[in-house]
Amino acid sequence: MRAFWTTFAATLAADQITKAVVVHGMNLKSLGQIEVLPRLVEFRMAWNRGVNFGLGASGSELVRWGLVGLAIAISAWVFWWVRRERFGARSQIFAGLLIGGALGNAIDRLVYGAVADFLNVTCCGIANPWSFNIADVGVFAGAIGLALFTPQGARHNTP
Repeated sequence: MRAFWTTFAATLAADQITKAVVVHGMNLKSLGQIEVLPRLVEFRMAWNRGVNFGLGASGSELVRWGLVGLAIAISAWVFWWVRRERFGARSQIFAGLLIGGALGNAIDRLVYGAVADFLNVTCCGIANPWSFNIADVGVFAGAIGLALFTPQGARHNTP
């Protein structure tokens, strides 16, 4: 499970460190927007109180705590599944990405009451209205990787 723990720790740390640097260190929470690479990448502050793209963002404490609980429950299940099946390093890496990202966003909900999203990528003249963060990338890449590249019915005896 070394690949899992390394990827989990790296994903969680990268997420929380980038949020601390950009949101607080660069004061994005007050500035709202900072151009990084004009017409391609900018930091745009968005406090997400819902799920992806702010869906279900009622601002209620029930939704907040429900999403924290859901992130913990899914993370626990994925960890149990990957450990039980003794999947190889590739699946452990995907699980580490997913769980590191899910818990990174759960930490935000606990600390701020919402997820701190700040990355905005625009290309080819199409204005992208949504922001995301490193945790979102981890959740997405981990979930896709587990769905597409985890062997079905095959156990791997890697430590």
